[in-house]
Amino acid sequence: MAPSLRDLQLTQLSKSSAGDGDDGDHEGVRLLDSYEKSGEGVEEEGTRRVQVRVTGMTCAACSNSVEGALRSVNGVLTASVALLQNRADVVFDLRLVKDEDIKNAIEDAGFEAEVIPDPSTNGVKQQGTLTGQFSIGGMTCAACVNSVEGILKGLPGVKRAVVALATSLGEVEYDPTVISKDDIVNAIEDAGFEGSLVQSSQQDKIILGVAGMFNEIDAQVLEAIICNLKGVRHFRLDRISRELEILFDPEVVTSRSLVDGIEGASNGKFKLQVANPYTRMTCKDADEAANMFRLFISSLVLSVPVFLIRVVCPHIPLLYSLLLWRCGPFEMGDWLKWALVSVVQFVIGKRFYIAAARALRNGSTNMDVLVALGTSASYFYSVCALLYGAVTGFWSPTYFETSAMLITFVLLGKYLECLAKGKTSDAIKKLIELAPATALLLVKDKGGRYVGEREIDALLIQPGDTLKVLPGTKVPADGMVVWGSSYVNESMVTGEAIPVLKEVNSLVIGGTINLHGALHIQVTKVGSDTVLHQIINLVETAQMSKAPIQKFADFVASIFVPTVVALSLLTFLGWYAAGAFGAYPEQWLPENGNHFVFALMFSISVVVIACPCALGLATPTAVMVATGVGANNGVLIKGGDALERAQKINYVIFDKTGTLTQGKATVTAVKVFTGMDRGDFLKLVASAEASSEHPLGKAIVEYARHFHFFDEPSATNATNQSKEPVISEWLFDVSDFFALPGRGIQCLIDGKLILVGNRKLMTESGIDIPTDVENFVVELEESAKTGILVAYEGNLVGVLGVADPLKREAAIVIEGLVKMGVRPVMVTGDNWRTAQAVAKEVGIKDVRAEVMPAGKADVVRSFQKDGSIVAMVGDGINDSPALAASDVGMAIGAGTDIAIEAAHYVLMRNNLEDVITAIDLSRKTFTRIRLNYVFAMAYNVIAIPIAAGVFFPSLGIMLPPWVAGACMAMSSVSVVCSSLLLRRYRKPRLTAILEIVVE
Repeated sequence: MAPSLRDLQLTQLSKSSAGDGDDGDHEGVRLLDSYEKSGEGVEEEGTRRVQVRVTGMTCAACSNSVEGALRSVNGVLTASVALLQNRADVVFDLRLVKDEDIKNAIEDAGFEAEVIPDPSTNGVKQQGTLTGQFSIGGMTCAACVNSVEGILKGLPGVKRAVVALATSLGEVEYDPTVISKDDIVNAIEDAGFEGSLVQSSQQDKIILGVAGMFNEIDAQVLEAIICNLKGVRHFRLDRISRELEILFDPEVVTSRSLVDGIEGASNGKFKLQVANPYTRMTCKDADEAANMFRLFISSLVLSVPVFLIRVVCPHIPLLYSLLLWRCGPFEMGDWLKWALVSVVQFVIGKRFYIAAARALRNGSTNMDVLVALGTSASYFYSVCALLYGAVTGFWSPTYFETSAMLITFVLLGKYLECLAKGKTSDAIKKLIELAPATALLLVKDKGGRYVGEREIDALLIQPGDTLKVLPGTKVPADGMVVWGSSYVNESMVTGEAIPVLKEVNSLVIGGTINLHGALHIQVTKVGSDTVLHQIINLVETAQMSKAPIQKFADFVASIFVPTVVALSLLTFLGWYAAGAFGAYPEQWLPENGNHFVFALMFSISVVVIACPCALGLATPTAVMVATGVGANNGVLIKGGDALERAQKINYVIFDKTGTLTQGKATVTAVKVFTGMDRGDFLKLVASAEASSEHPLGKAIVEYARHFHFFDEPSATNATNQSKEPVISEWLFDVSDFFALPGRGIQCLIDGKLILVGNRKLMTESGIDIPTDVENFVVELEESAKTGILVAYEGNLVGVLGVADPLKREAAIVIEGLVKMGVRPVMVTGDNWRTAQAVAKEVGIKDVRAEVMPAGKADVVRSFQKDGSIVAMVGDGINDSPALAASDVGMAIGAGTDIAIEAAHYVLMRNNLEDVITAIDLSRKTFTRIRLNYVFAMAYNVIAIPIAAGVFFPSLGIMLPPWVAGACMAMSSVSVVCSSLLLRRYRKPRLTAILEIVVE
């Protein structure tokens, strides 16, 4: 038997070491690798090498600026910056420089910097933090959430802890060198709740379901096989659940080779299936609902006879006579009620006592405390009344049915609440169902030829695998098409209903459906790196987050139960004192009752009718439904705080290129103002722009290639995963290339200087712009085109006009925002005339032009000065500082990874209409949240006085405790059902917003 995992020290490995070396994603190859290999001898005694993550670099000029800033630091020996990797490699003298000095130098240059921890220190791998998701059972209200969060945050080694009532999940970021996941689970259980690990960010663990193990001998055989496998650090086999948990070294063995090794060594006797954490979590939710239903039915079966004995049987003489038959000191009816209710109270209802005890032990109170108090008061009073009657002969009425019916109704409410919560998480379930269970792996021989195919578990796919996707099946993982063509339905991920053509070199998304032809795809991303997994993570993160308005509910929950208990005690004392002093007539008392019983019934009703659950569920359930609805419509929301801010947006700032425009720049005009041949002019400009990363530069190169009738980049080159255009031999050799942000580029061709850019570049370089050239450029700019001037050997030789067409929906979306009371703004690095022309076409009145990439964030802050809520819509790396600075950042068209990281909303489609959808959904969600709070507050404000008997003297209204329990059970259900109405949300129609009547 393998030792307990609790005694094992876990090690988190860097991503670069994961896998077996068969990495097909060349994006992960660092440009600094060659530098590091050649410079291994640089790091001498007294020196240190660090790598720094640099954010905000957009071009070669930025990387040059960072390199210059680093080399200017006294003590820095070498500095090299990789633009595409956003990293800097620095070697410095430890006696003169510290890590913080390197970071400060980069930040002083206007960029963001983060020193990357060295993965190896004296040969020992450095532990980072892990993020674990834990299932927490037994939480009933916001007070429980606050209690669990407080306990988790107080654990040593825990960096962050967030608990969500609606999902019954907790997300904990912790240091595995200080605390283990088992310690976290134990802390949850010690607090009186049920805890278990759902999933972790660990990359060296796999959980497998084992088929073919029938007895102890099979288990021993399986353990022997695992012990002989290389790379296995530790394993645990649960013989009852047939679940195998393996910790392994990813540098030695992969998860797929583990599975293949076990199945192969057993000659196919054992079949292993990777356990999907989401599926396990869904099954657990279903089990909880089923268990609650069983408890409710059991309680109902036992409570109905008690209710019939009290209400119906007195009207049936024969049955009533049997119940009046005395058996010992008590009547038969009393014995039956006591026996039945005792089972309900202490067997079925023990969960309330356990939950109340753990809450009190942790110094908090919750709904379970109220239920335990109310049911115990009615039960023990009834028992005492029977004993008192047996001793004195004075028989007071009993209220066993109150306790039984109260527990029954509370369990019914809990069951309905479980069903409603299940509905709120439908979005995640649908996303999980998109992931295929299996995939067809194309098998290669040693020569790289395909020799067959085999079916594998989709969770065992590795980067670099080549998969076959048949018509009508799901794409197993993110990848690139290497053979075949077909149309793929991506609506389940992007919300775009029209199928997309996929050919060689096209990217495909895991979970989408191949409609027609067969495809061969090379896998580029698996696991947590896939688009589908990132969407699930975003939705989960949003559902785990708390909107600021939730703080109000948390505060109320912290004082709610003590306040209710105090009100209950005051109610009892008030009615009892009033009765003792004769303040109300004796006719108000129940038959055979007294003032004590009369006051006690009001007191119990106050305890059981008050419900903190409704307040605790008002916000998280609405946020859960909204994030799910948003995901179904291609709008991913990162959190409740983003939802709350988005519904109060005053300004929406749009980046021009790629956001308002299609991002597909094309050359529309070329004019040479000297005797240079048009073809030679284009070849000259294309040679200069070939090293540029700017979209306009790429458009010029492409236009020149077409002009000279050269072929497109070959499929062979493209499948090599290179994203840069192929630079053919027809271009001139270029030296001393420099990108000049906000101006253009300069370089040397055959030793002669060539400048390509705007007026500012020409003026700064002393190039005269003739009147006819200026007039031509103005004409281009007034028609919403960008004029690019070209100077060669000190003379202006020509101009190119580049246009980026507007998106077809841009103008109507801008008009729609204005109708919604939101003011649109456009920001661009382009010149004023072009910016004004574009703004005029779409109807934007407020324009900020000639803005440097780093200046977009300053534009955002300028609108925030008066307290306005500002949204920024962008799609590129250069938009990320502005997205982060804005109150609500929206990355459109899925954007770049950096833009998505900085944004609060991710709009999966490249469609501006989703900006309106995001704002409209946020407004409707918070309208629903406010309505939920009205329901929850109004219920307690109205119900508690009625239960306390405030209206009994004037109107004769009195709520028996069991009726009060039924009202309490329904209150939280009503709030959840109110949130579920958001599932009926439909995207706003622009015709409705603009009040357009369609004939």
